[in-house]
Amino acid sequence: MELEAGAAEDKGGYAKAMGEEFYRKQRELLSKVMKEQDIVVSTAAVPGKRAPILITADMVRVMAPGSVIVDVAAERGGNCELTKPGETVVENGVSILGPLNLPSTIPFHASQMYSRNLATFLKHLLTKEGVLQFQMEDEITRETLVTHQGKVVHPRVSELLGASPENLAIAGR
Repeated sequence: MELEAGAAEDKGGYAKAMGEEFYRKQRELLSKVMKEQDIVVSTAAVPGKRAPILITADMVRVMAPGSVIVDVAAERGGNCELTKPGETVVENGVSILGPLNLPSTIPFHASQMYSRNLATFLKHLLTKEGVLQFQMEDEITRETLVTHQGKVVHPRVSELLGASPENLAIAGR
């Protein structure tokens, strides 16, 4: 069961507002599958307009207790009739999350992930005594080292820069 949504997109690829008949059909189709879902993530938003209501209170009430709805469109009013922007609502054991300003949470988590990956990478390059050591037979070192002792040692970078092949000899390639 599928609702053709091709017309719901404007020329720039953004969602556009549809007529009430389209949303009625969408709710009708959703109501048939909501009781089988444990997790629903709704994201329907039209720039500059209120988000369309796609999930009714009756749909929520047929979901199993412990189910979760994450309404990413909460800032624009939400796709779920019971969404309260910035809050978590529990209806009949179903949690409805209405997070606000999700993009602002990404830089924090991206920074955490990057710093953890960088620390792990640097530990990989250290000996037990804490000395920085480049073991060129190690795939991680070999594939990430771009320069060494003032020369380009990574073959693809060397090729892009038009560096001479003798630079590669330093890296054991």
